Amino acid sequence: MKQDLGRFACTICLLTRSMLCRLLVAALVLVISTPASQAQARKEVLLILEVGLSHPGTAVVSNQIQEAFDRDQRFQEEVYVENLDAADLSDDGLKGKRDSLLQKYRDKRFDLIILVGPHPIRLFAEPSNTLFPNVPIVFCCTVPGQVDQQNPGSRSTGSWFQLDPAKTLDAALRLLPETRQVFVIAGQSNYDRGITALVKAGLKSYESRLDVIYLTDLAMPELQERLRHLPSRAIVLYLSFFKDVQGRAYLNATEALPMITSASSAPVFGIADTCLGHGIVGGFVASFEEQGKIAARDAIEILAGKSPQDIPIVHGPSVYLFDWRELRRRNLDQSRLPAGSTILFRPPTFWERYKGTVLTGLLIFLSVGLLTIYFLLSRRQIKQAGESREHLSGMLIKAEETERRRLASEIHDDFSQRLALLALGLENAEEAIGTSPGEAVKQVHSLLNSASEIGADLHTLSHRLHSATLEALGLVPGVNALCKEFGVQQGIEVDFLYHDIPRSVHPDVALCLFRIVQEGLRNLKKHSGAVKAQVLLRKVGEKLVLSVRDEGVGFDVSNLRKKEGLGICSMEERAYLLGGRFEIHSELGKGTRIVVWVPLQQKSEAATG
Repeated sequence: MKQDLGRFACTICLLTRSMLCRLLVAALVLVISTPASQAQARKEVLLILEVGLSHPGTAVVSNQIQEAFDRDQRFQEEVYVENLDAADLSDDGLKGKRDSLLQKYRDKRFDLIILVGPHPIRLFAEPSNTLFPNVPIVFCCTVPGQVDQQNPGSRSTGSWFQLDPAKTLDAALRLLPETRQVFVIAGQSNYDRGITALVKAGLKSYESRLDVIYLTDLAMPELQERLRHLPSRAIVLYLSFFKDVQGRAYLNATEALPMITSASSAPVFGIADTCLGHGIVGGFVASFEEQGKIAARDAIEILAGKSPQDIPIVHGPSVYLFDWRELRRRNLDQSRLPAGSTILFRPPTFWERYKGTVLTGLLIFLSVGLLTIYFLLSRRQIKQAGESREHLSGMLIKAEETERRRLASEIHDDFSQRLALLALGLENAEEAIGTSPGEAVKQVHSLLNSASEIGADLHTLSHRLHSATLEALGLVPGVNALCKEFGVQQGIEVDFLYHDIPRSVHPDVALCLFRIVQEGLRNLKKHSGAVKAQVLLRKVGEKLVLSVRDEGVGFDVSNLRKKEGLGICSMEERAYLLGGRFEIHSELGKGTRIVVWVPLQQKSEAATG
């Protein structure tokens, strides 16, 4: 907290001529967080997904769980993610996935397993199942009829989807009472067919008064052509579309659904909240967001010590959701919507649009008064911040000169000597060619080895100064190469884990994180005494979060200011210059953890994007 206050104080000193900047700094100071939390208990969590994060439902649930873990300060959760890619998985394929999981995590002891979708639940629903026995389970995102057993066992809890297609159809008939035909759209994957069977049972009672037609066995082009020529008094009910009859795979909500809604001459309704925003009018939809919230809540309670048997299994709420844009496009009367309906994508009212301006004005008036008080209390901190900056500048200059001397010494004492010996050897070999050709050949081979060693050492020196892998291949390959090279050179096992990192990361952000990992590993080697370390890189919202952890001797963080050298200062300064945050958590005998948050986008990019 002292570091943050000093940094804000320095900023005020530089911007005293701008009243607006001073007000902004004062407002930010009011929300400075409390001191860093105490050391957290480590928890190992396995997250098994039906389909990957490219599917909106999976992404929503995963984000809800990860955000809940990030908010809870009692634990440090290590989440291992496995995607079964099971939309069209056979029984034999599911068995293969099970065997693969057993092999991959045979030495891992998990504290919790979270199952998202029907196929992950089937892995654990067998009566003779021995997959990670005694590990508690939280499941979600499945309709009870999608699995043979509705409960994976006494060690589990979770939530079921509330699938009620009849309510979606009733809402559609309220908006379009003259409807005579309902065209139900679904694909041919195992998942698609399972949902179709459940919906068909739920709509059985409507077949006596409506013509319910299932378009589930068509190729996508043929289906689109059929939808372009629907009768005038018809509606479309979209279920799920992972694969068409020709075997072509699709992303369900973000690829197949827009193709169908853009082709349909009739209004399209749906049964899942992730379909909203992709062309459907709406319906009584199952909520992936609520499923994620329930799973996250249950997971936190279990990690805190509660037994799954004490947490009841629930049916997650479904809700009436509708798209304001589609209601207008189809000229549908909003007053006919069911009670309690929520309308999304409606343009904001005047108050909603300008309340930020009004509240900002009030905040400015309040900040003026607080600013005066703040200035009176911060003079000493401003002076200390200035002294700290001067000290850091001196350290940087000194470090630059020290590094230059070290490089000059290394080049002169090492490479120059070795090159001189190489040249001398070449002269000897030249003289021996005429008299002793065999001996000359041996000398040349020896000199070739020496030249190769010099080249390898020069490569290592160059890599320390600038990583070509980082520049050519990106952040993840660059950090991975750094960890491997450090482990080989220093004899320390470094585990590098990453999750959801974009392929393209801004060069300044990538270089910042790369240098922090580099400096963190150097400090680990120099001070911790540890033989094993972990580097974890993941995306949380619009930020990249980096942690470098060891289980070494640790130190007293309260004495950090007295002992720190340029390494910690440089890591902190790199994060600060990108608008990020830098923290160190450590205790004697309990290791050290460096945590860095930096924005995924630079401010200039965000402004022009």
